[in-house]
Formats: sequence, structure tokens, C-alpha cells
Amino acid sequence: MSVALLWVVSPCEVSNGTGFLDSVREGNRVFDSSRHRNLVCNERIKRGVKQRWNFGSVRSAMVATPTGEMATMTSEQKVYDVVLKQAALVKRQLRSTDDLEVKPEIPLPGNLSLLSEAYDRCSEVCAEYAKTFYLGTMLMTPERRRAIWAIYVWCRRTDELVDGPNASHITPQALDRWEDRLEDVFSGRPFDMLDAALSDTVSQFPVDIQPFRDMIEGMRMDLRKSRYRNFDELYLYCYYVAGTVGLMSVPIMGIAPDSKATTESVYNAALALGIANQLTNILRDVGEDARRGRVYLPQDELAQAGLSDNDIFAGKVTDKWRSFMKKQIQRARKFFDEAEEGVTQLSSASRWPVWASLLLYRQILDEIEANDYNNFTRRAYVSKPKKLISLPIAYAKSLVPPTRTLVTSS
Repeated sequence: MSVALLWVVSPCEVSNGTGFLDSVREGNRVFDSSRHRNLVCNERIKRGVKQRWNFGSVRSAMVATPTGEMATMTSEQKVYDVVLKQAALVKRQLRSTDDLEVKPEIPLPGNLSLLSEAYDRCSEVCAEYAKTFYLGTMLMTPERRRAIWAIYVWCRRTDELVDGPNASHITPQALDRWEDRLEDVFSGRPFDMLDAALSDTVSQFPVDIQPFRDMIEGMRMDLRKSRYRNFDELYLYCYYVAGTVGLMSVPIMGIAPDSKATTESVYNAALALGIANQLTNILRDVGEDARRGRVYLPQDELAQAGLSDNDIFAGKVTDKWRSFMKKQIQRARKFFDEAEEGVTQLSSASRWPVWASLLLYRQILDEIEANDYNNFTRRAYVSKPKKLISLPIAYAKSLVPPTRTLVTSS
């Protein structure tokens, strides 16, 4: 199951052929240690200004109550704990004497050129595989759009590990090595050109490593799990593979100076959009996933509707299926509603690509309905004319100033 990337685009919109791997192979060249030390502007790390949280795994399901008893936490509670800590990191940064615009070390001219080349390569990948998103990023400041490109490329490379042409050869050990490499990136030791862009990005903005770790955990989940007993389990999966992207992106996108919303509520809205996008992916790709032996739907809710995996593998649209799908679409729309409240709180230059994502993805749900809920053999997609109509609407919405308050559920 492909992840919903960067609030704004899913790799499901493009084929999972070898093209992407070929396009980044050029970036997979190792930097020798003397070059990449000066390549990454990590003054903030050296001065000890940037503090990284190490939350441990979100997987822990037990918590002590005031009476000392152990109670089970829901996935939403566990994930919201991460949201709070991510928001605290940003608030800590804003209270510090340093601004988000870091004054980097003076790099050697040759290394500055290499870093520029690394970001250019990220830009090319985004332009090729996420055209609408790329267009929207052009409204951002140069520093912010480069950072978003770098995060997009890392997320896409991570997704390709388990959803690309070489997915059958990926092992848990390979994901462990990818996570070790991530740790090196955050420590200012990039392995290749594309890593170097991300390493520079996380030294410039208060981006924490935990959502990146959690996305890799989502990839591990895809290797070992093909069924979800209930929505609580599915929610955690959606957070791992898509909600994390919102948490990665908010520090880059920025919150509007005139926003009255709490930092936590903006992060929670970003999380909601990631969940909504991934639920939409799941509902769109039911037939495709079934052909791979996967069912990303709550098993208990299927049973309550009088359905089973066998009905999904049969691929027949029945009244029971229509009724079940209506409820699933209603849930996804609620997450989109929650996300809408947060988009207006973002920096004005960052709102357009996020609004475009929200409007376009939301229309996929409309297309599933228009297909009479046949997501077994018909793939719901938004036509090019509808996309073109949506872009100016998204731009108009991006001009609306922040609302005075933002209330989101936890």
C-alpha cells in the first residue's frame, strides 16, 4: 500500500515501475567523509541548540492509570502523544534566541555547489512524479520548497522499498539498515546526494526524527501484516505510512504569524489530512490490494456488515458492500473536515499545495460513489479537467486568512 505523501500527493498517482528507481540511481553515490562534513550545514547541531526527541516506539499499548493499574491506550491516544511532542519541539525552537533561518557555517565553494546539485535533483524527482505538488511548492520561499522536495524524495524512496519493483526482495533487515542510514542523515552523515539534501534540511528546520522512524515502522508492518482487526489497528497503520508526513511537513510549511490556533491543533490537523489521504487510498485500491492478498479494511466492521474477505476477493458489488462503503467514505470525509480547519493556519505561501491535495483527494471519494462503489475493477480517479478546475479554487482558499480558533479532536 503506497503512502500518501507530504499532505499533497500520493505515489499511487503514478505507476510503480522502474522509472523512479532509475531516476534516483544517479543520487546513490557515496560522499567521502571530508566532503560531506562540510556539505551539510549543521551549526545548530554542533551548538547543541537543536534537541531531538527520542520517544521510543509508538507501538507500546499499555499505560499506568492514577491508581497504578495498567490500561490499554488507543492508537489515537498513542499517536496524539507524538503530535504533542512534535509541537513542543517547534514551540521550543520558536522560544529560543535563534530564528528558524539558521546562519550556517561557511562551506567550501565546491561543497556548496554539491548541495545545490542535491536539491536540484530532488526538484527534478518532484517535478516528474508529483507535478501538481511541485507547481504548488513554487509559491513557497526557496528555503521551504527545497526542504519539502528533500522530504518528499525521502518518503518516496522509503515507500519504494516495499511497494516498488524490488519489493519482493526487501527484508526486515533491509529496513533496519535504512533506519540506520536515517540516523546518519540526522547526524549530518549523508550517504548519497539525496540524503545530503535531507540532512541539510533537518539542520535548518526543527524537524524531528520520530515521524521518519515511524514511517519505516509502517513499511515493516506491510511486510508482516495483511489484515487489520479493527479501525484502531488501521488508524495506527495510516499514521505510520501517511500521518507521519504531516508531522514532517508542518515545521517546513510554517504556521501563519497571525494564527491564533495552538501549535498542537495545527499538527493534529496535519495528521488528520494524512489519515484522510491514506483512507482514501485504501478505499480506492480495494481491488488492487485484494489481488495481492491484502485487505486494508477493518475486519470487525466487515463482519458487522455481513461481509468477509471472500466477498472482497469475489469482487461483486452488492447492497451490503454499498452500505459498508458509504460508512467508510463518511469516516474519511470526517478526517478531511478536520484537516480543513488546519490548512488556513499554515503560512500563506504554503497553503495552496495543501489545499490542492485536500480538494483533489476528497474528489476521489466522490468518484468511488460515481462508480457505484465498484472499487474492485474500476479505479476511481479525478479527471484532468476536474483537476484544472480545482487548482484555482485551491488557490482562492489559500488566500483566506487564518480563523481565530481551531478545534480538533484528539
